[in-house]
Amino acid sequence: MYSAGFYPYGTPEEYWAYWSRHIYYNRYEAPVGEPYHKLLRLLEGRDYFVITTNVDHCFQRAGFDKQRLFYTQGDYGLWQCSLPCHQKTYDNEEAVRRMLAGQRDMRIPSELIPRCPVCGRPMSMNLRCDFTFVEDAGWHAAHGRYEEFLRSRQQEKLLYLELGVGGNTPGIIKYPFWQLTAQNPSAAYACLNLTDAQAPKEILPRAICIEQDIGEVLSLL
Repeated sequence: MYSAGFYPYGTPEEYWAYWSRHIYYNRYEAPVGEPYHKLLRLLEGRDYFVITTNVDHCFQRAGFDKQRLFYTQGDYGLWQCSLPCHQKTYDNEEAVRRMLAGQRDMRIPSELIPRCPVCGRPMSMNLRCDFTFVEDAGWHAAHGRYEEFLRSRQQEKLLYLELGVGGNTPGIIKYPFWQLTAQNPSAAYACLNLTDAQAPKEILPRAICIEQDIGEVLSLL
């Protein structure tokens, strides 16, 4: 599904026939994986904050406190102006369901193509893939809460727990976690990944790197 998102569809009707299914099955239909529920149980009664590059809304659907979540890369459930002409996003569930119901032969009816209510240009996904990504008021509020969480606890005993972060965008979670651990002698860093779990030598005495299935590790914890 990730690769198909970059396919050069020939018409807007074909593009949105695909993307409506992509959104529906990732954002609205897919069940929340059990590791999310296990992690939430481990965090019960603890002071925590989640930053994620996932865009499927699973943390919130699993029951994590919305005020303790920062979806830094966007949300499959939101659209934006493709230009964009303004910094606002729009919920898409109702429109996506109409597209699913109305599409035939891998196309949606032309009247269902989503357009910006301000300038009339086509809408696009609110996913960070280039400079057009809209950071709306909700994004900035969540970013502010995350920054305040880090600022107010920067010298406290902390665990920077990295779950399944790969090498695609290490500058968002992985590298900052390494730097924050290095700056705080009371902090520890843990990396859980199926492969390539590692930490730089500067923080190795306070690092835990486990190459194993995340769900299995959370069950053991």
